[in-house]
Amino acid sequence: MPTHEESTGASRTEAREEPSPGVLGAPTVAMLEAHLAPYAAHSSRSRGRRYPEPAPVARTEFQRDRDRIVHSTAFRRLEYKTQVFVNHEGDLFRTRLTHSLEVAQIARSVARNLRVNEDLVEAISLAHDLGHTPFGHAGQDALNDCMRAYGGFEHNLQSLAVVDELEEHYGAFDGLNLCFETREGILKHCSRENATKLGELGERFLKGRRPSIEAQIANIADEIAYNNHDVDDGLRSGLLTIEQLAEVELWQTHYEEARRAHPRLDGRRLVHETVRRIINTLIVDLIEATRRNLLEHAPDSLDAVRAAPPLVAHSEPIAAQAAELKRFLFKNLYRHYRVMRMANKARRVITGLFDAFTDDPRLLPPDYIADDPTDQPRRIAHYIAGMTDRYALKEYQRLFVINDQ
Repeated sequence: MPTHEESTGASRTEAREEPSPGVLGAPTVAMLEAHLAPYAAHSSRSRGRRYPEPAPVARTEFQRDRDRIVHSTAFRRLEYKTQVFVNHEGDLFRTRLTHSLEVAQIARSVARNLRVNEDLVEAISLAHDLGHTPFGHAGQDALNDCMRAYGGFEHNLQSLAVVDELEEHYGAFDGLNLCFETREGILKHCSRENATKLGELGERFLKGRRPSIEAQIANIADEIAYNNHDVDDGLRSGLLTIEQLAEVELWQTHYEEARRAHPRLDGRRLVHETVRRIINTLIVDLIEATRRNLLEHAPDSLDAVRAAPPLVAHSEPIAAQAAELKRFLFKNLYRHYRVMRMANKARRVITGLFDAFTDDPRLLPPDYIADDPTDQPRRIAHYIAGMTDRYALKEYQRLFVINDQ
């Protein structure tokens, strides 16, 4: 699929992705992964790629996956996709890109302590939101409503479509041709109906099995990241107050601890000190609770991990506190009237674009016009989902504002 106008002319970096062969003293895959636990995902034992390729030089298969994701067009677009606040509302609020980087940082810390594959967990973390629509969850919900009669829309499946089909960088195949384990980790959720269409990749949803430890880590790192940076952005925006957060045990415990440690601290620095302490508590608890689960179930291979119950988890007390924080954010931030106003605008933009393109596909760029009319709604969804916030707003203006070109 063609890229959107913000992303043209950015392919020079991809040319450096494949390292030159014959690197003097390059470590072998066995050396690079010698520290991994038996239950970790080893790239040398990967289920492989959809299209066979020669083995990489001086890096593992999962390192290659991570590099391809970072060099992808969809990854660059995340800089201009909403997390909670639309990009033009402020320069310091998180975007999908900064969120993905924070998830990767948290996930790598956990992976290192559990002796599992840091490269795989980083690849999954960086790719997990590649299929997200503009305007965050409001955009996703609107596009799902538009696509309800055509199979629906879900950003995890869209992320998989991006790496399997929509990226155009390689001569031999569409997509990024990632390893099975990376693709499996990207697919966090999937309905049984969609799972039946995905072959081997959908089997775990049909059989009630788990993904790798690395995928489980990325999943919880995602929650740790967005809960805490949404608190930070909510306070920065003025939509949340310190007084409101006092009712949340996880916040108040660490806020009081930070004040005792730094009695003269206030303002943004006190917020940062509190948030960093919460993140540290959540990470340490996750590592310790997961170690206990690993000792109890003693998986000796990735297959044993798949057959076990979920192994990566918080302790019950910390899980309860994290859930309380999540409920607080839903009520006080995500349902704040200012966020809801922007969400309403987002739905109008997404719905307007979809309806206009459905009524007359000739309004689409030529490469998004399907030969088979039954494929047209999905092609429209691909086009809209790939848009950044500002591109979607520009496209809406082009279609509906008389004096716009």
